[in-house]
Amino acid sequence: MFSFKAIYVITLREFKRFFRQKGRLVVSLARPLIWLLIVGSGFTGLIDVKADGSYIQFILPGIVGMTILFSSIFSTISVVWDREFGFLREMLVSPVSRVTIVFGKLLSGTALSVFQGTVLLAVAPMLGLYMGIGEFVVMFLLMTLVALSITALGLFVASFLTSLEGFNVIMNFIVLPMFFLSGALYPIGSLPPFIKVLAYINPLCYGVDAFKHVLLPGTGRLSAELPFAADVAVVAAFAVVFTFLAALVFERKK
Repeated sequence: MFSFKAIYVITLREFKRFFRQKGRLVVSLARPLIWLLIVGSGFTGLIDVKADGSYIQFILPGIVGMTILFSSIFSTISVVWDREFGFLREMLVSPVSRVTIVFGKLLSGTALSVFQGTVLLAVAPMLGLYMGIGEFVVMFLLMTLVALSITALGLFVASFLTSLEGFNVIMNFIVLPMFFLSGALYPIGSLPPFIKVLAYINPLCYGVDAFKHVLLPGTGRLSAELPFAADVAVVAAFAVVFTFLAALVFERKK
């Protein structure tokens, strides 16, 4: 039985867990600022981008993408945690459908990621980037779509894992290549052809590029490299496919 109340309860539980873990909350909010300040400041002196703006401005969309990536992927650790401590089995044998559980996990992971990304957007005006109401609304919608797609990927992978140790190893193996092949730190066009192919099968690449359309409008070499419509279409397709796969796996779990 599909239940919106169950989705609400699952989402509320994940939010309470997140805000009760003060260390996780502080690290989640501080990590992107550390990356922005340290990496941005360090590379600004090495890379001459004055004609197109500052390097810190360039990496802000990528750091927003990184924040969503880490938050979305690691929010799905709750699946493994609940499996280890028996709570997932209780949910699976409850009257609510397993699709309901999937949507609850998806919604909670997406909402937490968008919350953290939204907090980071407050830095944009400090870096000299214009952020009006229209741009904020578009960024909010884009962050939601990107967070949904990556949470769905994480949920799909986590559904096969049975230990927290295995989760950390596998997810780190997935997260780091996704981040470094997203165009967050350098333009995708500057990569060798065989690496560029890997970048173009990375959904975060299209998400970061979409963020650049909003935060870095223009035609400079640090602006977006792909059509905005293509970015949105690829991320949306990825979200649909992995949401379906995650739901399918949960339906078949015993």
